Amino acid sequence: MATKKAAFIHSGELEKFSYPADCPFSTDRAGQVRKVLNSMGLLSGDGRSEVAPAAAERIVLKKFHSARYLHVLRSAARGRWDTEALNMGIGTLDCPVFAGMYDYPVLAAGGTLTAAALILSGSAEVAFNPSGGFHHAGPEQASGFCYINDVALACIVLAEKGKRVLYLDVDVHHGDGVAYAFYDRCDVMTISFHQNPQTLFPGTGFADEIGARAGEGYCVNVPLPVGAYDEAYLKAFEAVVPPLAGAYNPDVFVFELGADTLAGDPLAHLQLTNNVYAEIINHLLTYDRPILMTGGGGYNVENTVRAWALAWTVLSGADTDHAAGPPVGGVMLESTDWQGGLRDRTLAVSKEQRDTVEPALEATLQAIQAKIFPVHGL
Repeated sequence: MATKKAAFIHSGELEKFSYPADCPFSTDRAGQVRKVLNSMGLLSGDGRSEVAPAAAERIVLKKFHSARYLHVLRSAARGRWDTEALNMGIGTLDCPVFAGMYDYPVLAAGGTLTAAALILSGSAEVAFNPSGGFHHAGPEQASGFCYINDVALACIVLAEKGKRVLYLDVDVHHGDGVAYAFYDRCDVMTISFHQNPQTLFPGTGFADEIGARAGEGYCVNVPLPVGAYDEAYLKAFEAVVPPLAGAYNPDVFVFELGADTLAGDPLAHLQLTNNVYAEIINHLLTYDRPILMTGGGGYNVENTVRAWALAWTVLSGADTDHAAGPPVGGVMLESTDWQGGLRDRTLAVSKEQRDTVEPALEATLQAIQAKIFPVHGL
């Protein structure tokens, strides 16, 4: 794979923040990814560079979030929390109040916007902000550990520059904040692969949610049955993304790479290995379009760090020997005998899994092909 101008977005400033100790969301993951990649020599040379994020400006944040919400969020971070904040989702179990709850997401969102600016200027062809991917936040709503929706903001900024954006979300949870931001628009196509919303937060993202008005057919949801495995996931991906991306012909991809689809994640129930992410990124690279990649969910920190490190090696065109070479620690399913480097071992699939997953998946794909493909002449 040819190398590209690739920007890894991170700075030590991001490592100063953390959610409360009892919250499953870890801000440490990005710093750990950076440490692994730096130890492998994969943050410089061959077109790769490390770029520090600039905090998102309020005027840009207001392209998606209301001024009222931003004021309440900042006030809560400073200790002035009230029922108005609670009604906006601030101070709930999944969006707790803590000292850095304004400064951190604004800086993390700035990382994604920094990546978008690099892509728009041509300074980078691919960029990765592992501290991004807060896809649940709404214009006036904190949700699912997300306070500022950086990926929606990036899509808006790119679209304002006349770019046709394809937003691809492979987090195990539905990318609801982004899907509904563009639900009636056709300049941003959103495709979300996620666990069946009947079995997982946020309870949205059914196959019949396809957009409205000008956006009808441009919102694509691919709910996956509990227990979905690599082969099934890639079957769904190949059935949906290549034809739609080919018809839509985007100028840029925004890719939310939540790693909570991995087997062993404590908050979800899919059975993937990180090899799926490598396959998806390799496919996106075939379009020869810029790719803005972010982090997202991933609550087994060790597995998430390794998955994102692997994703960067593929995205930046690093020698594949790095991905399969010396082990860097961390293994799937609490085993200690895996010496496969960044890539996960192949997981066995039972007959019971196949018999459960395949019919449900086939029904979903048929529904998508019936409802969305005709809009795009497929």
